[in-house]
Amino acid sequence: MMVMERKLPFDEMALDDLERDFKNSTLARPHYKQFSQWLSQQGDQYLSARREEADLMFRRVGITFAVYGESGGTERTIPFDIVPRIFPASEWGRLETGLRQRVTALNMFLHDVYHEQHILKAGVIPKEQVINNAQFRPEMVGVDVPMNIYAHIAGIDIVRATHGENTGEFFVLEDNLRVPSGVSYMLENRKMMMRLFPELFAQHRVAPVAHYPDLLLDTLRQAAPNMHANPTVVVLTPGMYNSAYFEHAFLAQQMGVELVEGKDLFVQKDVVYMRTTQGAKRVDVIYRRVDDDFLDPEVFRSDSALGAAGLLRAYKAGNVAICNAIGTGVADDKSIYPYVPDMIRFYLDEEPLISNVPTYMCRKPDDLKYVLDNMADLVVKEVHGAGGYGMLVGPASTKAEVAEFKEKVKAHPEGYIAQPTLALSTCPTYVDSGIAPRHIDLRPFVLSGKEVRMAPGGLTRVALKEGSLVVNSSQGGGTKDTWVLEH
Repeated sequence: MMVMERKLPFDEMALDDLERDFKNSTLARPHYKQFSQWLSQQGDQYLSARREEADLMFRRVGITFAVYGESGGTERTIPFDIVPRIFPASEWGRLETGLRQRVTALNMFLHDVYHEQHILKAGVIPKEQVINNAQFRPEMVGVDVPMNIYAHIAGIDIVRATHGENTGEFFVLEDNLRVPSGVSYMLENRKMMMRLFPELFAQHRVAPVAHYPDLLLDTLRQAAPNMHANPTVVVLTPGMYNSAYFEHAFLAQQMGVELVEGKDLFVQKDVVYMRTTQGAKRVDVIYRRVDDDFLDPEVFRSDSALGAAGLLRAYKAGNVAICNAIGTGVADDKSIYPYVPDMIRFYLDEEPLISNVPTYMCRKPDDLKYVLDNMADLVVKEVHGAGGYGMLVGPASTKAEVAEFKEKVKAHPEGYIAQPTLALSTCPTYVDSGIAPRHIDLRPFVLSGKEVRMAPGGLTRVALKEGSLVVNSSQGGGTKDTWVLEH
């Protein structure tokens, strides 16, 4: 359990800090009042039946996710919660502006570090932090990419939290720029809610998200390195055993493009082709869901069968676009994350509209001392970790776990950062005991092409265990539909 202040965490629906009566509309925030009135009219039996119906439909469709470390099998459906997370239009507008600002600066940083390296020469970011980073790809230095866009698809993890005197402020928790996942669940959650509760959509003007695959396809086509009027786009998947394979197949189907594996591609005279029943067909854009290390056995891991030999040659020759670009991971590494506000100031001459979570870098002696002395109160993360792995939530850990993690940090301090344990906002969630508050975050999906665009909302992830702060699906978290009201 996390340590709470006297007040409960900011709740997305309930106005009263002490009372969490989610069926009392007089205690609901203005944009939740109508939903609260509807909720008060629904019995537990009805809500339970709808939840079971949703679970059954997700199983029929095959929406599953791998949960590593579970003894009862690794594949399961992601638990879906029937209570939506709702944003008023004005609040979403401010968040959207801040996300555009951040992703624009991140793309400028990526172009810079693979070209002139102005930000490193200016000493804004220590050069060794970038050049020696495992995600920095020297092979990409000097390589020009269309429109200087590296992160065509970004998933930015946002939390609303109480920190110090600031109540209900948004913070960026992580930038996901390599192969961000989860958007298929955003789309499927919306379809499920519309199927289960059509009356709610008649009462609320909820901004649509169904057009996201069209936005994605348009963004990918804009990245095509040649002037073809109708470039060939493919989705490159590691295969059916990947935890996010459902999403790869889903997005390919929704965009009307081919889903391919590495064995389906080959490179000839620095041009990428895919094998089809009608013969070889040139590929212009690869939306890759394969990590850098496995993309090209000629350059990266020679034992990889997930990519295609010669892919980097074709990329450097300007004959194919890879989305997201090779080497993008250097911008979302947790050791680089603390510098993103400085990137915004350096490249855009603006103050960040969305703050970072205050972060201690264990490679700094003073920060390391503070982290070791206060680890029981902090969240400590591996800089290369993802999916909720390689981290310690101090307040939820035993003394033995904290002591063991201290030794890991002491051995490799450069491999860790630490952050205060924020009081993450909660949202009413339908659990076995009824409607109860659970901690949430949000992953909006930001598309960068000729302009920066996004579908209104994103994937709200929810920590289903009471008091838990870990929302990752790979760690047993669930998801909610995210509504942005149009008025």
